[in-house]
Amino acid sequence: MEEIFTLLIDCNDEKGLIYKITSVLFLHQFNIIRNDEYVSQEDKHFFMRSELSGQSNTEELMSELKKVLPVNANIRLSKKQKKNIVILVTKEHHCLSELLIRAYFNELNANILAVISNYDSLNEYVEKYNIPFHFVSHKDVSRTEHETEILKIISRYSPDYIVLAKYMRILSSDFIRQYENKIINIHHSFLPAFIGANPYRQAFERGVKIIGATAHFVNDQLDEGPIISQNTIAVDHKQDAIQMALSGKDIEKYVLSNALQIVLDDKVFVNGNKTIVFD
Repeated sequence: MEEIFTLLIDCNDEKGLIYKITSVLFLHQFNIIRNDEYVSQEDKHFFMRSELSGQSNTEELMSELKKVLPVNANIRLSKKQKKNIVILVTKEHHCLSELLIRAYFNELNANILAVISNYDSLNEYVEKYNIPFHFVSHKDVSRTEHETEILKIISRYSPDYIVLAKYMRILSSDFIRQYENKIINIHHSFLPAFIGANPYRQAFERGVKIIGATAHFVNDQLDEGPIISQNTIAVDHKQDAIQMALSGKDIEKYVLSNALQIVLDDKVFVNGNKTIVFD
């Protein structure tokens, strides 16, 4: 029985890459259902995403692709199936609720394995979905101790991605390094504007006419990781910071769920501090 795979390749651009790749796929009797390519003109880097159907020895396929591609080539081949995620939250439920509901109705290409929080206020709600909830208090412990406990829990689930659904704590470099380009955060502003805490207060004080949300991969720089998805809504002078925050909740949950679906569908390449996103 044929299976569906997604093949992601990025490498230095050179002549004949598509021919070389598709020739290997043909020899292994894969059919290309969809194919997208892009070459970054700044650094002459090649990106290709292919959806494939077939039945073959994937180890042999990967080996053959490595032989025909430049030495710096990154090759990812994944079977089309749900990915596993762990969600980190604090007190707010709107982004978490969006993901729980979508997953419950099979509208999210993910298995939510667990929810971890530094408060216990969402415990009863999460358990309604028969998903484990882990309360790890940040009080009376050091940041290192707190993160160590969280990492122990995460390691038990071995998730493909970690989602920060309004997790209002800054992660250490050591934590981030263990899950490089695997942590997705929602920030409640249209980055790079209003980085850090209280972006709605910052927006109100500047008298902005739009507010937005940004989903991005987490790196060592606060709210400056590669951007996956963004969107905005209009506001006006009649709204104060609290009213802006209430209006912003809808855009936050939409942007996070949209970004996560893009990532789960293997449509994102990280290129330095930018992303290449195929639609």
